[in-house]
Amino acid sequence: MEDKSFNFKNLFIRDFQSHKKKVHSVAWNCTGTKLASGSVDHTARVWSIDPHGHGKAKDIELKGHTDSVDQLCWDPRHADIVATAAGDKTVRLWDARSGKCSQQAELSGENINITYKPDGMHLAVGNKEDELTILDVRKFRAIQRRKFNYEVNEIAWSTTGDLFFLTTGNGTVEVLAYPSLKMLHTLIAHTAGCYCIAIDPTGRYFAVGSADSLVSLWDVSEMLCVRTFTRLEWPVRTISFNHTGEYIASASEDPFIDISNVQTGRTVHQIPCKAPMNSVEWNPKGNLLAYAGDDKNKYQADEGAFRIFGFESV
Repeated sequence: MEDKSFNFKNLFIRDFQSHKKKVHSVAWNCTGTKLASGSVDHTARVWSIDPHGHGKAKDIELKGHTDSVDQLCWDPRHADIVATAAGDKTVRLWDARSGKCSQQAELSGENINITYKPDGMHLAVGNKEDELTILDVRKFRAIQRRKFNYEVNEIAWSTTGDLFFLTTGNGTVEVLAYPSLKMLHTLIAHTAGCYCIAIDPTGRYFAVGSADSLVSLWDVSEMLCVRTFTRLEWPVRTISFNHTGEYIASASEDPFIDISNVQTGRTVHQIPCKAPMNSVEWNPKGNLLAYAGDDKNKYQADEGAFRIFGFESV
């Protein structure tokens, strides 16, 4: 079968630098026009990105957290509202136009994961104590809390919002009904801890990245693993589907980011990188991939940068 893939070969990378310490998380807004970056330097930044790479990207700083901004995500219905989760136990909502914090909630632990429900009504937050908190976005207060007696890593909703996924340190994916949070399935997914999860935008699949260096692809309707991606040799830290669901990017401590065809399992491109990666995310409208890691400058200090691959000119 011929692989009629998008040609990634002649595309360029641009660097974006402003943070004082390494970037932990990158995320695009729903229109693909802005990118937010969250850093160990206690700040997040919002960048206006021209998809053709024209002009200098303008950025605005989101200041207020007193610890590392570990993950952030955008309101799926509003192109200017971004949520941040930080080690200071707070979750904040920001207006990306003014850079002002509009809502804040103090939770019980150091927050490491955050994700929006697809309808934008609820936020799920995971902390270092393996506690899950669901926030009602309008009132900005907790409506559910659940503590787990095992390591909970990245979390996600299905595209329909009626399933909720937890990746665990036991190598399983726990599938819960939403909003009841009743356990539906325990998927024995990997031989080591599951670290990250991504939902295919078409709703057909989800993918899981594990400490066993594999990425597994699961059929949502059958809850069965349909294939694995085996390019990486180190624990998989971050994965993302592109906007059409045709490609999946995965990254680790390996010296490259792998881009594979979801249907064939074949690598279509590799982006070289010099450091372990923390976050990869495809633009929701086109083949631009943002990525950030533990890059150092020549003085061995954090570079504080992220990069975007996929521009047609330098």
